Amino acid sequence: MAQQEQWKSKIGFVLAAAGSAIGLGAIWKFPYVAGTGGGGAFLLLFLAFTLVLGMPLLLGEFMIGRMGQSSPIQTYGKLALNPKWNFIGKIGVFTSFLLLSFYSVVGGWIILYIVKLLSGGLAGLTQDQYGELFGDIISNSYSTIAAQLVFMLVTILVVAKGVQKGIELASKVMMPALLILFLLLVIRSLSLDGAMEGVKFLLVPDFSKLTSESILFALGQAFFTLSLGVSVMLTYASYLPKTQNLPQSAVSIIILNIVIALLAGLAIFPGVFSFGMEPNAGPVLIFSVLPAVFAHMPFGTLFFLAFLLLFLFAAFTSAFSMIEIIVAAVTKNDASKRKKSTWVIGMLIFIVGVPSCLSYGVLADVHIFNKTIFDLMDYTVSNILMPLGALLIAIFVSRKIPKGDLFAELKQGSSVGYTFFSICYFLLKYIVPIAIIVVFLDAAGLSDWIIALFK
Repeated sequence: MAQQEQWKSKIGFVLAAAGSAIGLGAIWKFPYVAGTGGGGAFLLLFLAFTLVLGMPLLLGEFMIGRMGQSSPIQTYGKLALNPKWNFIGKIGVFTSFLLLSFYSVVGGWIILYIVKLLSGGLAGLTQDQYGELFGDIISNSYSTIAAQLVFMLVTILVVAKGVQKGIELASKVMMPALLILFLLLVIRSLSLDGAMEGVKFLLVPDFSKLTSESILFALGQAFFTLSLGVSVMLTYASYLPKTQNLPQSAVSIIILNIVIALLAGLAIFPGVFSFGMEPNAGPVLIFSVLPAVFAHMPFGTLFFLAFLLLFLFAAFTSAFSMIEIIVAAVTKNDASKRKKSTWVIGMLIFIVGVPSCLSYGVLADVHIFNKTIFDLMDYTVSNILMPLGALLIAIFVSRKIPKGDLFAELKQGSSVGYTFFSICYFLLKYIVPIAIIVVFLDAAGLSDWIIALFK
């Protein structure tokens, strides 16, 4: 008999699921998207979209995950009584494989920055020189591949130990450490002269700065910072006992995700404004602007090291969930096959990720559809596969599973009322699919057409 793994504790599941959601998207993408999207107005929209759209989809994955108690490529067919529906789980597994292949490259960059910082290689540089350093680091083929390998080896070692002794234990250490490091950084950032300008930028909505593009950004960010659309949350929920309170867990995860996004903004924007830098620097904000900010601070090296460590912890907790969905699918949740399968899968992901790793080095001149290999992988996952997966999951949960069965599942372990369930069900069935289609069309470059519809 295959041995189905379980979470050891309720808090372990919440921290692991929150760790999956709180990855590079919350710490890297959210600040620069908020910076380019108008700050406080963007934040307000992000919060609204997360609660109204992200919550129903998250609960949907939780419900079918615990109902199925199976791997992602078995659950859909099992619940629909038709194996053809398992293609949704297969899309999720494929998406996670591709995502981790280039996500691990960014994890490697963080490791290289930590090594560079500890060796004194970041001392005394100007902001322009930090930008040049970032280019030099990511273009060095040997060091980036080595760092990517280190990132994958740590991920493999943790997940190979299993749900309780690997993912749950690591999450219980990394997530509290991440929160503590963030609080230290926020306190230091808020103590800078002129810091309140950064706080005002983040927390006081100025709707004159809100553009149609930033509205679409906020919509997409609300879905994909919760690890929705790839059946990761379904996989984590499959390890839950029936006594787990699903609505309470979903709320806890969303609150943690929002808190981390807020802390990221409060750690970054006060410093950016204090030293007269631009908050809309884009993706290079973390790797070229922030080092310059920390360089101006007393004990800046120590605080930048703390930031890089929490950045690395967030990357790892997300990586655990990405490889876990693949391991669960391959082993069919048989714990006896976990160790070998994790090593094989992890090394395959590393090999597939090497071309992305070399996209800024020896393969910099290789372009497909006018994109580097790294950018093509990112575009395929973020703009096609994840929206498609989220749409299919929303359709499956609301149209293939009887409404009464879903409510009965949600009621187990909680005292949630039918009104709350009905609102979530309505949103999941009618509103969430429309929102995902809008995000999908925007990602496909049709945002002008979407905007024209609402004029």
